Amino acid sequence: MKRYLSGLTVLVVGMTLTGCANRVVLFNGQNLDGWKPFLQDDSVATADVWSVRDGVLRCEGQPFGYIRTVESYSNYTLHLEWRWPETPTNSGVLLHATGDDKIWPQCIEAQLKHLSAGDFVTLQPGSTVTVNGVAYQPEGSIFKIIPKRLPTSEKFQGRWNRYKIVCRNNTIDLYVNGVHQNNAVDVRPSEGAIALQSEGSPIEFRNIYLIPSKQ
Repeated sequence: MKRYLSGLTVLVVGMTLTGCANRVVLFNGQNLDGWKPFLQDDSVATADVWSVRDGVLRCEGQPFGYIRTVESYSNYTLHLEWRWPETPTNSGVLLHATGDDKIWPQCIEAQLKHLSAGDFVTLQPGSTVTVNGVAYQPEGSIFKIIPKRLPTSEKFQGRWNRYKIVCRNNTIDLYVNGVHQNNAVDVRPSEGAIALQSEGSPIEFRNIYLIPSKQ
């Protein structure tokens, strides 16, 4: 029995270490290393909008802008948590962000707007997704909203929510607190930076990491 338990312990530890080895930590809980800020009003200091305390990344929500990863990514599962410490408004996770920094870059947004987490938003011409057999792209505007499948699965103000975002082979799946809220295929662009929006009121993030997946 002892020999069996010892072998089981080694197996579990090995699996845990393998999982940790595959994890790419995007936010280290201490500073903005690995991220590049962009604000619509360049006279405002980044530190006045984005700050880190006790492992939590806080965004004040004004002026509009974002922080994006310095690196580009494709084929991954992204995990992050967010909450609204004050009145909930709007934000988003920008996926496959490409091109010049501006309001807003070409990308596919995983919506964080209050009660709309799980929506897709295509930003800028050339960004397209197909959901339930229908292709969506911006027409006469820089964005197109594609609603989530089910009623909101968000938690109340002040409580932490979980986003699981699976990007693989030109597809994206969005899970909000474990609920599968959206699926897109034929996604373009399918590679780029990951960004967090400043777009309203204070919002906080933590536990931001991804796990690469094979094509």
